[in-house]
Amino acid sequence: MKSWILTYHSLDVSGSVISVDPAVFRQHMSWLAQTGTQVVPLERIFESPGAVALTFDDGFRNFYELAFPVLQQYRFPATVFVVTGYCAGKNDWPSQPALPHVPTLPLMNWSELQNLAAAGIDLGSHTINHSRMATLSDADTERELRASQEAIEDRTGKPVMSFAYPYGESTPQIREAVRKRFRVACGTKLAYVSPESDPAELPRLDTFYLQEKLWFEALGKQYGAAYIAARSALRELRSSWNKRH
Repeated sequence: MKSWILTYHSLDVSGSVISVDPAVFRQHMSWLAQTGTQVVPLERIFESPGAVALTFDDGFRNFYELAFPVLQQYRFPATVFVVTGYCAGKNDWPSQPALPHVPTLPLMNWSELQNLAAAGIDLGSHTINHSRMATLSDADTERELRASQEAIEDRTGKPVMSFAYPYGESTPQIREAVRKRFRVACGTKLAYVSPESDPAELPRLDTFYLQEKLWFEALGKQYGAAYIAARSALRELRSSWNKRH
């Protein structure tokens, strides 16, 4: 039985590609609870076939305000991937694509992140600057990994064992550097987790594509897998076209 890692970014009503409506998020969590779906920490995803891990990229403040209380209600674990150089700032890093309707929003500060860590939310690294890692030198790659990991550990007193690649970009060399520091790392490939998945580049299911109740509740079914496969193929085609033009 395949497991899933769900990706969320911002909980807001803008309808952007990084956004999920807070009401939809609450419906997702309610459905997981009502169906008895096992929600596990990210590092345990291989141990629990059929389980779900919840991940949140970038560290938006609306996680603290809107997602965290719901997770506490259901006692669900989760991982937040933090862009350490932008804590208490906004998602206005230089590499941010000029996509239509993507909002610029506040990110959590260190006090809020410390509260999350104390409450059992795992904090993972999302680099210092949300850089496109494939463009970095080996030295800059190592700095982005090491300094972001150390910043979180120094502030929270807890080990940081997970990582998410900004924009899902990696190379074999980058993945090797990541393996040396982290137990698991997440990419953006749209797929389920299987026993053959690489712990240094785990696939995830982007909830932007799962806001319709029909598709979210189909994830454990055959037609849900077909939907994900179709979405993944379309995404790959779009990415390939963009690289050529």
